Amino acid sequence: MGSFIVFLVIIILIILLVISLLVIVPQGFAYVIEFLGKYEATWGPGLHIRKPIVERIAKKVNVKEQVGDFAAIEAITKDNVMLKVDSVVFYKVRDTDDNPRKYAYGVTNPETAIELLAATTLRNVVGEMTLDEALTSRERINDSMREVLDKATDDWGVLVRRVEIKSLTPNNDVRIAMEKQVTAERNKRAEILEAEGHKQSDILKAEGHKEALILDAEADKQKKILEAEAEKQALIDKAAGQAEAIRQVKQAEADGIRMLKEAGADEAVIRLRTLSALEKVADGKATKIFLPSDLAQAGALASAVGETLKDAAKEPAVSSEKPADIHAEPEFLKK
Repeated sequence: MGSFIVFLVIIILIILLVISLLVIVPQGFAYVIEFLGKYEATWGPGLHIRKPIVERIAKKVNVKEQVGDFAAIEAITKDNVMLKVDSVVFYKVRDTDDNPRKYAYGVTNPETAIELLAATTLRNVVGEMTLDEALTSRERINDSMREVLDKATDDWGVLVRRVEIKSLTPNNDVRIAMEKQVTAERNKRAEILEAEGHKQSDILKAEGHKEALILDAEADKQKKILEAEAEKQALIDKAAGQAEAIRQVKQAEADGIRMLKEAGADEAVIRLRTLSALEKVADGKATKIFLPSDLAQAGALASAVGETLKDAAKEPAVSSEKPADIHAEPEFLKK
């Protein structure tokens, strides 16, 4: 019975020893292994067997991305303004075999070293800028810090992914002055906008008045053009009417002469026209009238006209009314 208990104890001890020699490395970690105090290997995730007594786990390195939310620092700008700057650094240990070793042996306290290096770098970057540049150039600060930190921590096996500035806060005096400046700038812009509004309003009014004057001038011009066209058309119509009246009078005279000519009274017509013209001349203010020598034959002309009218009265187509006096001007000549 006693030997069985001893055997059972030995089995349990062996099991415990084997279990102690088995090492399971979780995902996202790397174990730095030392052999008799000297670096031997880096174990990645998985099951590993540790040699008893001579091997030990020197450091468990987290290779996942980490966030360094460090304390805010004070920095002085190029124009001697004190700023309180709060930043965040995102970094990780490179997951290649040699980098966990660098992280374990390159620096005593990597987290503290990264924090101090970030503070120093941030002061240097802000010190190269004025206050306005620092307040408006966060991306520039982020990029400059990331570049400097990544290069400086490369010997520690650390990769700096990005740096973010959470806040840039001036001291109270500067903040009050900035608030006054912002208020003054806001009032200035409001006055400028108001002045621009009045200016634009005056411009629009002037443009409207100008357009109204142009429209009035165009309307007056069009009115005058229409009046001129109407007057022109009236004159044309009047001239056309006068021309038509003259044409009709001349046509009537031509018809009368043609009728007399057809009746054989050419010479008589000429004589009667001559007498009619002399009557009009005699009605004037002239005191002397010179008659042509052949005007003495007026009696013969009157006789010829009388004979002609008698012959015309014998024609069937001629009216049966009493012939007119030969000394009177025929009616068709009066037209």
